[in-house]
Amino acid sequence: MSASKDVQFTLKVMINRDKTKVLFAEADSDFFDVLLSFLTLPLGKIAKIIAEHYGDDKPRVGSLTSLYNGLVNLDVVHFHTESGKQMLLNPRSVFDKECRKLKLNISDSEPTKYFTCGQSSNGKHNFSMYYDTVRCDCGKTMSRETKLRSSEAAEDGDDGAFCRKGASFIIGDDMRVAPNVAGSVLRTLAELGIRDIKGAEMRNVTFGYNEIIDLLKGMLVSRTPLTDIIIGKGQSNSDLLKFKPGVFLPKTEKPAASNSEKMMIMKVIIQKSTHELLFALAEDDFVDFLFSFLTIPLGGALSLVGSSSCPTSLYNLYTSVQNINGDKYLTKDTKTKLRKTEIPVGFISLNQLFPLTEGGFSELYFVGASALPGLIDYLSPSTVTYRTPFLGHVRFRESNLLHLKSPKGNGNYVKGPTMYMVTNDLTVTPFCVASSLSIFDRLGIPLSDVDELELNIGLEEALSILKASLASTSALTNGLFEPSLRKCVKQEQ
Repeated sequence: MSASKDVQFTLKVMINRDKTKVLFAEADSDFFDVLLSFLTLPLGKIAKIIAEHYGDDKPRVGSLTSLYNGLVNLDVVHFHTESGKQMLLNPRSVFDKECRKLKLNISDSEPTKYFTCGQSSNGKHNFSMYYDTVRCDCGKTMSRETKLRSSEAAEDGDDGAFCRKGASFIIGDDMRVAPNVAGSVLRTLAELGIRDIKGAEMRNVTFGYNEIIDLLKGMLVSRTPLTDIIIGKGQSNSDLLKFKPGVFLPKTEKPAASNSEKMMIMKVIIQKSTHELLFALAEDDFVDFLFSFLTIPLGGALSLVGSSSCPTSLYNLYTSVQNINGDKYLTKDTKTKLRKTEIPVGFISLNQLFPLTEGGFSELYFVGASALPGLIDYLSPSTVTYRTPFLGHVRFRESNLLHLKSPKGNGNYVKGPTMYMVTNDLTVTPFCVASSLSIFDRLGIPLSDVDELELNIGLEEALSILKASLASTSALTNGLFEPSLRKCVKQEQ
C-alpha cells in the first residue's frame, strides 16, 4: 500500500446540535487499520514522528518527548556504537511487514536489510541486520548487502493489515470503538456512551496525513481527539490528566522473566523542606534501561502498565479493540498481536527489567551474489549455507549474528562508567557537579536544604516510571516519590 502523504480517508461524522462536540465517526477498514497501527509503533518512533511533523511547535507527550530529545542531544561517545544510538532514535517494530499493507503507513520503515562478510571466523559466518556499519571479527565492515530471495513486502490478500476488508467501525470521540453491525446500532451507541443524538448533524470529513498525525498526538494528550481535530475545541494539556503518584504493579500478560530480579541503584536529590524531587543520579545501566522505553510498542506498553493513569482515549482504543469479535472483524491473532511486548531481534538490552520478548526469524532464503568465497543461499539463527561459484556444491557453516548496539554480544546501548543526571521529565545528560549546583542556585535552594536518598529500582518501580512517562511530565516524581518515600524522608530528618 501507499505511504504517500497524499492519501485521504472520508469519515462520516455525527456532530451534536450545538456543534461543539463530535459524537462519533463511521470509518471503513482502511482507516481503522491505520488507527490500529498506532498501537504497533515503538514509543521512540511516536516521539520521532511527532517531533518531525510539528517541529518547534511539537506538543509534550508525557515525559517521552524529553526522554527522546535527551537521546538526540547525548553525544555518540556515550554509546557502544553509533548504530546503537540510531536504533534508539529510529526503533523498528515487529509489525513493520504488516504495516506495509496500510493505505497510509506513517512509520514508513524500510524492509530489514542483512549484511555479511566474505571471510569466516573459526568456522562461523558472521552477519548483521539493519545497518551496514558493524565491524566483523576480521576487522572489516560488513557492508555487503545480502538480498532476500523473497522480499519482506507485505503478502497480498483480501484482508487489511489488522482488520477484515469491507468491515466498518464506529469510533467515539474518546476513541472507544465498536464494529458497525446492522440491527444493533442503539446497542453500539450505548457501548460508546452516546445516549442523545437529538438535533445532531452528519457530515463527511476528510482525513489526510496531517489529520492522521493530529489523531496520533491527540490520543496521547487529549480525552476528545476527534472534537479537537474536526471542531477545534481542544483542551490544554495541563488539565488533561490527573496523575496519582505512587508505585503500582499491574497484572502483566505473562510472568516476569528472570531479569525481573535485577535491581539498579539510583540516587535522588530532594529538597528537604518541600520533599520535592529535583533530579536523580544514575549509572549507565539505569540510563540504558530508560532509553529502552523507546523500543517498546505502544500496545505492549499499555499491556505492561494497565489502565491506571494512562491517557484515557488511548486506553479506550486499546481495551475496546480487545472486546471486538476477532474472527469476524479483525484478522487472525490481531488482538493478541496488539498487546504483545515483543520487539525486533537485536533490540533488547541486558539492562532490561520488563518481561519483553525478542522477535526473530526462523529461516531466510537469499538470491546469492553477496559474499565471497560463496554465495549465501540460506540463513537460520544457527546455520548458513552457501554455494561455491562454478563448482555448485553447498557448504555449511555456523551463522553468527553480530549485534549493532554492542557487537560482542546482545549487550547494552550506553557505555559506562559515566554517571548521568536524570531530570524529573527523564531528560538525560552526563553528570557535571557545576551543572547540579547551578540548578540549586537557579531555584534559590541552599545546600543545607538538599538531601540525597539511595533507591533500589526493580520491576515494580520500573513499571511505575513507564506508566508515568506516558502521562506526566514529572515521571520521576510521579513514578517514584510515593507517600512511603516521603515518610522515609521525614524519618531521616
